[in-house]
Amino acid sequence: MYEEISSFNNLLQAYYQSRKCKRYNASILQFGFFLESNLLKLHQELVSERYLLSEYVYFSIHDPKERDIAAPAFRDRVVQHTLIDYIEPLFDKQFIYDSYACRKGKGTLVLHPLDLPS
Repeated sequence: MYEEISSFNNLLQAYYQSRKCKRYNASILQFGFFLESNLLKLHQELVSERYLLSEYVYFSIHDPKERDIAAPAFRDRVVQHTLIDYIEPLFDKQFIYDSYACRKGKGTLVLHPLDLPS
């Protein structure tokens, strides 16, 4: 499974998922400018088991109050999305039905079929 997870095609798919709604962020543009070489480097690091996390990016937001945020570097988000695509279905089967946090098709923005207008 590891070879499949770290394949170039999966890294490319994960890149597109990672940049959704954030395409014009400087780090994403920089990664995308050298996309092929960056993905090949990530692939090689994963296959050779030499991949290391980058330093987190720290910033503050004011929505509605000030909060300090620590976010992974974009290249690490690409790897996270690669892993999520494979392990999420395995873990999701193990959760109880009434667990809603961060699960596809569950949460406050999902309408229940009984709530839909007829």
